[in-house]
Amino acid sequence: MEHPELDRRERDILALERRGFPGPGAKERAIREELGLAPVRYYQLLNALLDDERALALDPVTVNRLRRVREARRQER
Repeated sequence: MEHPELDRRERDILALERRGFPGPGAKERAIREELGLAPVRYYQLLNALLDDERALALDPVTVNRLRRVREARRQER
């Protein structure tokens, strides 16, 4: 069965995650300015994307890296 592609916002979220940010607040500023999202909403959408097989198919390096980070944080709690 074929899966529909990710929408523009979902692809933009993954693209933002591939970038590096120079200092504190830079990423949150980019989230607001470039995507028009509150950071809390951004992270909710990102978390859902990490469980989406379409995101994994599109960008396995980024998705797998973020899954590892998420899992490490869960284990720290």
